[in-house]
Amino acid sequence: MVKFTFTGGIHPYDGKDLSKDKPMKEYLPKGDLVYPLSQHIGAPAKPIVQKGDYVLVGQKIAEANGFVSAPIYATVSGTVKAIEPRRVVTGDGVMSIVVENDGEYKEVIFQQPKPVEVLLKEDILKLIGEAGVVGMGGAGFPTHVKLAPKNPEDIDYVIINCAECEPYLTSDYRRMVEEPEKLVEGLRIILRLFDKARGILAVEDNKPDCIKILKKLTKDDDRISVSPLKTKYPQGSERHLIYAVTGRAINSSKLPADAGCIVNNVDTVVAIYHAVKEGKPVMHRIVTVTGDCIKNPQNYMVRIGTSYGELIEEAGGLIKEPKKIISGGPMMGFALFDVNVPATKTSSALLCLSEDDVSTAKQTACINCGRCVEVCPGRVVPSRLAVLANRGEKKEFEKLNGMECCECGCCSYICPAKRHLTQSIKSMRRMILADRKKK
Repeated sequence: MVKFTFTGGIHPYDGKDLSKDKPMKEYLPKGDLVYPLSQHIGAPAKPIVQKGDYVLVGQKIAEANGFVSAPIYATVSGTVKAIEPRRVVTGDGVMSIVVENDGEYKEVIFQQPKPVEVLLKEDILKLIGEAGVVGMGGAGFPTHVKLAPKNPEDIDYVIINCAECEPYLTSDYRRMVEEPEKLVEGLRIILRLFDKARGILAVEDNKPDCIKILKKLTKDDDRISVSPLKTKYPQGSERHLIYAVTGRAINSSKLPADAGCIVNNVDTVVAIYHAVKEGKPVMHRIVTVTGDCIKNPQNYMVRIGTSYGELIEEAGGLIKEPKKIISGGPMMGFALFDVNVPATKTSSALLCLSEDDVSTAKQTACINCGRCVEVCPGRVVPSRLAVLANRGEKKEFEKLNGMECCECGCCSYICPAKRHLTQSIKSMRRMILADRKKK
């Protein structure tokens, strides 16, 4: 069997055995729900409720505030307690709607859409946009915008990122095992938008059961195929996934659509299914609560706005004091200093670790071993870029293609000198992007 891959990458301990066999379990929140108005790339959503209003499950509480924006819906019934800045996983204070949960979970009546077969393309896009679907793999880009490229007739492939290459995460895996029909049907809905495109379900080969299930469901569909990927981090990176399954290469200045591709995450495609088939907005997210400090690692069906602290308690609490708590995976997640932050549309995991390898490691001088170059999927020289970044030499940084870094963390992981290569490069990229925005 051919296994698709890319150049570079690493093989860290994956930690998936802690939670991969734990079925999705719905969790009903107990405390207040916090809904940040910026859960997506683009303009923050605009509140359409006020303090004191009573809301229902599935009621729109904030509307899209521009073309690149997305609405937000209540996931519990209760009273709007406040509209004020609240802390999110990045540490920023973001304007949020706070709802006091009444514990009754009264729902609105969801309007059943017309059958998919009679919907026009613009009807499908409208349903996806109105449901608040965004890239739920972490990017948070509004999906109705991604699915409306300038030249839709040039799209050859719709790739579903089923790799889940980040260590410890098993939320996408559980979706594929437990609800594969929704994933496949969601892909078929997307394909209705692109007349000549083929659908590709790209799955790492450490998930043979998922590959088998998806092949069985799509065996009679000549527009959909399953591509087994070689298990390697960062196989799920958008640029490298496209190259692995199509052989087409793009750089940081291009979009997937420029290579005739559209890429979506598993949970995003399932959200599209719920929006178009059932008329339901994005209200839930599968979150893997795991790590060697968690008593009972589990995959939870979490209502957006739920406190991370509640999820830790629901997973049996901590069996030992964690040295590091991360929202997301260990390679690209955000380290937390407070678990009193809400799960959002882009939340994927809550990881509690007893060891903090980064803070305990002592940085030494570069020994010019070249390991960072060998593993870099972006084919740049991380050791040199980090030096330029630390010196603030922006022009030289750009000359050495520093903007091609995908911030995957492979170089920092492999570096024997324990240098914080990714962090330095990431900071410089942010400064250059900010300068470009000003211009």
